[in-house]
Amino acid sequence: PIPHSPFPPMNRRKLLQNAAIIAAAGLIPIGINGWAVRGIAQTNNRKRLIVIFLRGAVDGLNVVVPYQESNYYEARPRIAIPKPGEKDGVLDLDGRFGLHPALADIMPLWEKGSLAFIHACGSPDSTRSHFDAQDYMESGTPGVKTTQDGWLNRLLGILPKDSPVQAVNVGATIPRILTGKMSVANLPSGNNTNNALAIDRPEINRAFAQLYNGNDPISLTYQEGDKVREILLNELNSEMMQASRGAPSPVGFANDTRKLAKLMVGDGKTQLAFMALGGWDTHVNQGSSNGQLASRLKPLAEGLVTLVKELGPVYSDTVIVVLSEFGRTVAENGNGGTDHGHGNVMWVLGGGIRGGKIYGEWPGLNESELYEKRDLEIITDYRNAIASILTQHIELNVAQLSQIFPNYSTNPTMALF
Repeated sequence: PIPHSPFPPMNRRKLLQNAAIIAAAGLIPIGINGWAVRGIAQTNNRKRLIVIFLRGAVDGLNVVVPYQESNYYEARPRIAIPKPGEKDGVLDLDGRFGLHPALADIMPLWEKGSLAFIHACGSPDSTRSHFDAQDYMESGTPGVKTTQDGWLNRLLGILPKDSPVQAVNVGATIPRILTGKMSVANLPSGNNTNNALAIDRPEINRAFAQLYNGNDPISLTYQEGDKVREILLNELNSEMMQASRGAPSPVGFANDTRKLAKLMVGDGKTQLAFMALGGWDTHVNQGSSNGQLASRLKPLAEGLVTLVKELGPVYSDTVIVVLSEFGRTVAENGNGGTDHGHGNVMWVLGGGIRGGKIYGEWPGLNESELYEKRDLEIITDYRNAIASILTQHIELNVAQLSQIFPNYSTNPTMALF
């Protein structure tokens, strides 16, 4: 029992069960690898990396459209995006590729040179299973199912540590990419981030703090979770005050990116972040310039613009990567949609990148150039693109890079910066 507690006696197991409320809006710590017991190595390298995963395999050919390819229009009589200058046509990027018109909000980033695309990019594994492909891309070991941790968690293990919210997931549960021995903070998506929890009541907080004030792993886990909760509430407190004055609040993805940006620019020292968006598996009625895909791309663009705006000067030290597990078939199917494919397009945003450019070698859409005569071929392994970011932006060395992507030999030469 807790001495002088205002509550009835409760055994330790029951209290541990109740302590799970910390995880609802705080830390997902594992073992004794939490921030509370790690030596703090201060660093001036505050480079930030945000990974946004489009789950369901977005159709990259209708995101960054190869509008000079006649094969594209022949294969997609109903869902192809018209050429630049035509009604609802693509937004010209470089004379060869164009951007889906629903993404018009991010065109200024392209024009200012802080947005680039890497086409014919993806995981070399041939699976068309969403689950396996996502797992491989997040683990960083395509084709290997035994990998226990995610590459973003391994990256966290390499970086000098100075905050319990150094890595943040925005969502309901910790994803594969952040799974591992390093502790990760979890920020719920939507409008429930700041909802009061039982642990926020002073008398309950004091009782738990008294019980778990030791140096054992369980106590340290609780202490770290409590610290994360405190940081998240403090950093997002101004958002609550703004809403209480009746100011309109963005919804959906833009709302989540705004909250994430507040952590990135605040005192929490958040350096790594992950977000995932679903709804990209467009087998039926995908649409062209308008329709199902367009209705998802527009809020995605709005959220990215919100994120860039709210990051402010921190954007110059931030890279945002948008990727998906695989692309979709070149040819549309009988239901006005596309099926599971192979190659795709990766998006890279950041104040320091050499944007306004399509990176990677383009294989073309002739049948002889397609993967299994149906899909865009993968010329750039996604790990090579990520490795270029990790070496040029995060400043990892070759030995550290081999820890992020084990059993993958790469000399990243993509000059993104």
